[in-house]
Amino acid sequence: MRLLAETKIETGLRWGELTELRAGDIDFPTRMLTVSRAVVEVNAKFHPAGRRFLVKDYPKDGEYRRLKLTNQITAKLQAYARERELRAGDLVFAMPERGRALKMLPNPDRLGRTEPNDAGRTYRHGTLSAYTAGRCRREHCKNAFAHYRRQRRVAGMDDPRTPRVRDTDGHIPRDWFRNQVWRPALAAAGVTAVRPHGLRHAHASWLLAGGADLQAVKERLGHASIATTEKYLHILPDADDYTLDAFTRIRDRTVVSRPRRRRGR
Repeated sequence: MRLLAETKIETGLRWGELTELRAGDIDFPTRMLTVSRAVVEVNAKFHPAGRRFLVKDYPKDGEYRRLKLTNQITAKLQAYARERELRAGDLVFAMPERGRALKMLPNPDRLGRTEPNDAGRTYRHGTLSAYTAGRCRREHCKNAFAHYRRQRRVAGMDDPRTPRVRDTDGHIPRDWFRNQVWRPALAAAGVTAVRPHGLRHAHASWLLAGGADLQAVKERLGHASIATTEKYLHILPDADDYTLDAFTRIRDRTVVSRPRRRRGR
């Protein structure tokens, strides 16, 4: 799942575009990625076949979006596809099979301590003691308790509960990724208040901060209006500096190239 996050920030793809990405959509020799479809998670009663994921051609006018990848992300995606022997029609990022999904437990030493309990004692967040004795119900403490219960079931000390089955055809549900991958990763890194969609915003902001053309960024992100792309300019603290630098270069070039008149004697 780390490569999924890296691909999102490297390409700026929307969630529905990224999770519908197929191996055949990437031309590794040219490093070109084609966005021709998107997937939407819907209520089964609104799906023509009673399913949860609806794949639609994207965009509606049939003009596919193509963007170039960096050498770095291309190499990672190519190695990933080879390792998993992905065929052209296979999803690049698919829902992990049951038992293969990993739960990231944060380092308790980086999470601080609980509020004092009735006995005045505090416990490290992300530990079993924080959940039981400290009565903390934060996400990392609940995960620690769930991990403890899972170990007991594996060891045969508790009866296994009926496994939960996600209704998916291979596509990754947005809420599953958020709860099982994204939030635990943020807790492990000590980061808060960052959404997966923020990676798309970061991609656009970095392009503009690096001097990319506004129209080129619009086309890369698939914005219908350039006004949407212009919103990213307001979050760049040095956007005005780039504008003034461009003005200064043109002004200085004009001054240098202006011929001097020679005075008659």
